[in-house]
Amino acid sequence: MTPQPSGHQHSGHRSFAPAKVNLGLSVLGVRPDGYHDLHTVMVPLNVGDTLDIAPADTLRLDVVGADLPTDSRNLVYRAARAYLDAAGRAGGARIVLHKELPLASGLGGGSSDAATTLQALAQLYPAAVDLPALALSLGADVPFFLLGGAALAEGVGERLTPLTLPDTPLVLLNPGVEVSARDAYRWLDDARAFTPPLDLPALRNALQPRDTLHQVADVPYFNALQGPVVARHPAIREALDALRGAGLHSPLMSGSGSTCFALARDDGQAQAAAHALQLQFPHAWVTAARVQGSQARGSAG
Repeated sequence: MTPQPSGHQHSGHRSFAPAKVNLGLSVLGVRPDGYHDLHTVMVPLNVGDTLDIAPADTLRLDVVGADLPTDSRNLVYRAARAYLDAAGRAGGARIVLHKELPLASGLGGGSSDAATTLQALAQLYPAAVDLPALALSLGADVPFFLLGGAALAEGVGERLTPLTLPDTPLVLLNPGVEVSARDAYRWLDDARAFTPPLDLPALRNALQPRDTLHQVADVPYFNALQGPVVARHPAIREALDALRGAGLHSPLMSGSGSTCFALARDDGQAQAAAHALQLQFPHAWVTAARVQGSQARGSAG
C-alpha cells in the first residue's frame, strides 16, 4: 500500500536522508543549562529515509512506512515551516516522507529528515537563510546532517569538525526496543558515569584498512550511554553479543540506542553476517551498510 501523492508534481525532487552512527560517544558532564557536553564521532551511512518534496500552495506532510504525526509534532513539518517562514515564502510544500529507519533507534533518522528537508527547500526556494542556525534550533544533531560527511561533534553536538574516515562496512541490528534519548541521559546522570574524551588518533588509526584477514583489533571507542541503557534493556546486550558472535568486530550501541552495530572486514562479510543475524532475529531490523566517511555527498551546502 504505497499511496501515490495526489497531483504528483515533477518539479520537486527526491532526497536521501542518511542514517548516522556514533563511532564512539563520550559524555563529559552536564552543563549549567542542563544539556550535556559531548565528544563524539558521527558518520553518515548509505542507508536512510527518502523524502519527495515539491512546491505547493500550502504545507502538507504525508508519511509512508510508519505511524507518525504529520503536523507540528513532526520534525520534518517543523523544519519545513521554519524554512518557509525564514525565507518569507507565502507558499508551501508537498512532502512525502518514506520512513525506512526504525523509530527512536539512535540512528538520527528524525534529525536527518529535518536537515534534508531544509536543504531541499533551500534548493526549491533559494533565500538568504542561515541553514546551520535554523538546523540547531530544531535539534542538536540536525546541523551534522547538513555537512554531508563524518565529523567530530562537541558541545551539545553543534561544534562540528569535519573528519575524513575510511568508508567502513558494518552491520546494523535493531532489536525492536525504543529508547528515548531523555531517559538514556537521565540514567547516565543518576549513575554519574561521565567519561573522558575519545582518543581520536587511536580511533582513526584502528579504522584504517588492513591488508590482512587475520583477527582485526577492536576499535578503541566506547559509548557512555551504553552501560545504563543495556542494564535496563537486556535485548540490547543480546544484540551486541550476537554481532560479535557473527564474526564482526568492535560492537557498539549507536547514540542513545537501541540500534547496535559492528564493523566488518569487507562488504561480503557484512552481507553474510546480516543475513545470518536476520535468521537469528526474524523480528529485528538488520542491514549491512557502509560508513560514508569522506566529505560532500551530493550538492549539500
